[in-house]
Formats: sequence, C-alpha cells, structure tokens
Amino acid sequence: MSLTLSIDGQPATPDDLTHVALVNYGAYTSFRVEDGGARGLDLHLSRLEAEAMELFGEPVGETRLRALMRDAVAGRDSCWLRVSLFSPEISPRTPDWRGRPRVMIAVSPSPPPLAESVRLQIQSYARDAPHLKHVATFGLIRARRLARAAGFDDALFVDVEGKVSEGSLWNIGFIVGNDVIWPQAPMLAGVAQALVQRGLGPTGLTGRTAPVHVDDLRSFDAAFICNSATPACAVSAIGDQAFATSPALIERLHAAWTSNPVQPI
Repeated sequence: MSLTLSIDGQPATPDDLTHVALVNYGAYTSFRVEDGGARGLDLHLSRLEAEAMELFGEPVGETRLRALMRDAVAGRDSCWLRVSLFSPEISPRTPDWRGRPRVMIAVSPSPPPLAESVRLQIQSYARDAPHLKHVATFGLIRARRLARAAGFDDALFVDVEGKVSEGSLWNIGFIVGNDVIWPQAPMLAGVAQALVQRGLGPTGLTGRTAPVHVDDLRSFDAAFICNSATPACAVSAIGDQAFATSPALIERLHAAWTSNPVQPI
C-alpha cells in the first residue's frame, strides 16, 4: 500500500500541499485502523474537535469527520490514518482567520512498534501548548536526534525543577507493585495512555496520576512508554537509572489496551 493524501474528501492538490509544507500551524491525530474501526476512536474524534475549536474557532463536526475517514479507508482492512486540521487562510502574516478548518487525511501502512525496550535520555524541554497534538515537531525531532547521538534511544522531558512530563512521541508510565503511576504535568493526554488506563482492572493493575520527579526514579520497579503504534514498550533505563524489563508486565499492559473494543468509523 502506498501513501494517499486527501483534503476534504478530494485528492490533495499541489497548492494545498504547498501551504501545508510552508505554514506550520495545525493539529492532528493518528491511529491504526482495524476492520473498519479503531480503538479509542471516540477519544481521537474528541481530540480533533477540541483542536479545531482552540486553533481555528469552529469544530469540523463528528459526522463530517467520520464520513471523510470512511471514504479515505474504503476497501482497506487495516491501515494507518493520520487526520490533520489546517487552514490555507492562516499564515504568519494573516493569523486572524476563524472558521471550520480543512481536513487532510493520510492513509499509509501501519508502522511497527517503536521498539521492544528503550533507554531514555533526560532532557529539559516542554512542548508549546503541550495539551495539543499540534504539527510543530521541530523540538521533538531534535530531542530524539540529540538522544540518539548520545547513545540513547529517545528523550524523556522534564521541567527545570526535574518534574517528568512526557517523551518525544509517547507517554510514560511507572510501576510500583501493581500500581501504574502516570506523571502529573503539562503534557498531551495520549489516547493509548487512556486506553491502557481504561483496561487495567481485569489485569490486576491499578492506575493513578501523581507528580513524578527525577529523584523519584529509583523508587519505581519498572517503566514503560505507550502511544497508538506502541501500546506498551519497556523502559530499560532512564539516564543512569536502570529498570527491570518484564515481558509478563508488558503483556498485561498490552492486554489492558486490547481490552478496548474496535469502534466502527
């Protein structure tokens, strides 16, 4: 399957793509499509509507979003969907426009999980408007490059006081006994994170949110990262703090994620 791009249900034109390439203002969500639906589709739709309101001043409408998604994935049993919001009326010189954003949908093969385990470099960084899944990815890509150049796999973000928030492309959870602790800090509320939390009960795990500082890392039994392509991936180390990696724990977390039904588009 090759990549296809559509905008408001029509093939993307060079003019449309020129604007998207040159103006870095917009937001998106992305997820795996399975059998014509997606796990956590309700959360992805809510995210898009909230992003549309905050960034453009008008929602797209769930009915329209679903129709555009159905058209984009027609005839495919499984794929990866990225649904982006933008407006050609908005640019650095013309930032004032308000209205319903245009919807760009990219359909591609589903990506593999990020890794089986990762070593994370601690970096002092915070995304602009961290509650939004926006398209300003310069800082994230640079953070991953710096981490890899230093011999790590990825970057874990902390503030100037050492409070943990999120990673470059994912949320992080920490384990103490049978308790999952999600960091409490300004960050993106990940859909995969929410789905894991929703499904913890039958696995024998519980979950809660609490502030996590770098100095707290030694008190945790394990850690993992999660996003829509990687429901659970073990963290083997954060900086010089090593963690035990347990395939059984990752299986329990993955089971929590898969317990969420596929919601039809």
